[in-house]
Amino acid sequence: MRLSSILIIAGTFATAGLACLFTAGFAVTMIEENSEIEVRRALDDQGLTWAEVHADGLQVFLTGTAQSEASRFLAVSSAGTVVDAARVIDHMDVAASKGITPPRFSIEILRNDSGISLIGLVPAASKRDDILDRLKDIGGDENIVDLLETADYPLPDGWETAIGFGLEALEDLPRSKISIDAERVEITAMVDRAETKRNLELALARATPRGLDLVLDISAPLPVITPFSLRFVIDESGPRFDNCSADSEAARDRIIAAARAAGVTGQTSCTIGLGVPSPKWARAAELSIAALDTIGNGSVTFADADISLVADENTDPGLFDETIGELETALPDVFTVHAVLPQPAEPDDSGPREFVATLSPEGLVQMRGRVSDELVRQTIISFARARFGSDAVHNAARVDDSLPPEWTVRVLAGIEALSKLSNGAVTVSSDRIAIKGNTGDSEARSMISRLLSEKLGEAARFEIDVTYQEELDPVAALPTPEECAEQIEAIQAERKISFEPGSDTIDTGARETLDEIADILKECGPIHLEIAGHTDSQGREVMNQQLSQARAQSVLNGLRERRVLTSTFSAVGYGETQPIADNDTEEGREANRRIEFRIASPETTEEMGIPPLIIEQDINADPETETDDTASQDEDTPDDTN
Repeated sequence: MRLSSILIIAGTFATAGLACLFTAGFAVTMIEENSEIEVRRALDDQGLTWAEVHADGLQVFLTGTAQSEASRFLAVSSAGTVVDAARVIDHMDVAASKGITPPRFSIEILRNDSGISLIGLVPAASKRDDILDRLKDIGGDENIVDLLETADYPLPDGWETAIGFGLEALEDLPRSKISIDAERVEITAMVDRAETKRNLELALARATPRGLDLVLDISAPLPVITPFSLRFVIDESGPRFDNCSADSEAARDRIIAAARAAGVTGQTSCTIGLGVPSPKWARAAELSIAALDTIGNGSVTFADADISLVADENTDPGLFDETIGELETALPDVFTVHAVLPQPAEPDDSGPREFVATLSPEGLVQMRGRVSDELVRQTIISFARARFGSDAVHNAARVDDSLPPEWTVRVLAGIEALSKLSNGAVTVSSDRIAIKGNTGDSEARSMISRLLSEKLGEAARFEIDVTYQEELDPVAALPTPEECAEQIEAIQAERKISFEPGSDTIDTGARETLDEIADILKECGPIHLEIAGHTDSQGREVMNQQLSQARAQSVLNGLRERRVLTSTFSAVGYGETQPIADNDTEEGREANRRIEFRIASPETTEEMGIPPLIIEQDINADPETETDDTASQDEDTPDDTN
């Protein structure tokens, strides 16, 4: 019995111990699970889903990779709001911080009569002194204010190209603001004339490096038109403007709409300018164009507020009188109309009373017909020589003392009008002046119309048949870079440029070829040209690179000596790194010794996929002197034939 009691007591204690142990384990598990659940919920509420939670007893372990130190601290703090902060064990990592993003580098250049100012942020590696030196060259004595800040970051791709282009543009724009970054150049400027604006826009667009965005806002003041003029003609060729002026865009639209109602088709325009005699100019033009349309053939010419309407000689007199009467009644105040219905000319058996001057495409002028006396003939010859050159004028006009008094003025006006053309002819007769030809000036027709109206009066009859041809325009007719490349390629197909052995001195015999290339480049305008030097693989690589660089620079210097504008050119020596043939043969080595002219963008031609224009030059001046021993020449000794 005694032993049985002891066993019962021991069993009871053992059972109680097991129960306590089980209860304690269950409690710990519940605490761990609840801690994990509550901490994870708190982290999720903060958006910290990257954090992992693991509880071990009373301790809560946080793991995972935080995006920043702040995120890691927020995770620890969030867990500390659920459980005792002392129980939170931080085993989290922090992602490596990214490098600081470089700032946006840009320069804003302001230029006016007070000087040049620079403001912006540039890389520390930027050639700041070179920029200032270039501005001094551009501005001369102008005051230069440098407010640039620097940051120590690498140069962005295209930075130096954009800076160079912006400074080139600044040279031609004395009143401008130019904003430059690595990818974009914005130019806001004011020029004196509309023609200058057009020429600058064309030149800058052509010179823009590939990959660089150009934004242009070039303005020009409205021209002062004197006299403020308009001339509308209806003849066998159809209705058209010989000249059109308007004081606003709204007035221009109204005048063009009136012309289209009279039958004008195709593209037409009016010059917007200052000097209008009345704010009701558009209304007067509309009424006059409509009146001429009603009459039929003829012309209506405005010179300020004076209107001259000249009908065709075959116009019905009744219709003419009725239409002119209605026009005079409807015209706004200030405007007056002078209407002319010509009478048929009497037949003249003595031959045509006319004066004809023709201008050839070569600039030669021939004059024939009639002049009133010998003094007038000499005056006309002198006037023509002043306009076209002393050696360009040939006179065959004869004296006729029966000509009307105004004949001389009409002839001189016709010669001056002819000087506005590239080629053509002017015919002066007793009742009209007819001028016909081609021009490279889009404003020539308007200029001739204003000239004849001013010299001869509003009632004068004249016909203008002038055609604008882009190829005659000195700006628009500039060859494209590709056309320049083709011309240079044609030269190099016949002759090669050579250098003296082992030297960067261009052979005397190659200077004529360089002369021809220079002549082509002068006509091409601003293009981006890379002059690349190459050698074969004989000799040390470093020496070959230096020799190729020196030879490319010699070609660039040769072009400068021939007065070629080379601000958009660069000379680069590639040495032996870009062979085009096998260096194991003499023929291959000779092919590799070359200069390439590349019409290129600022990026490398390989990146942009632009094929080089290769000028295959015989850099070896005396290939026969080379022997097989050259191939075994020690690498430390450069080959003179490179």
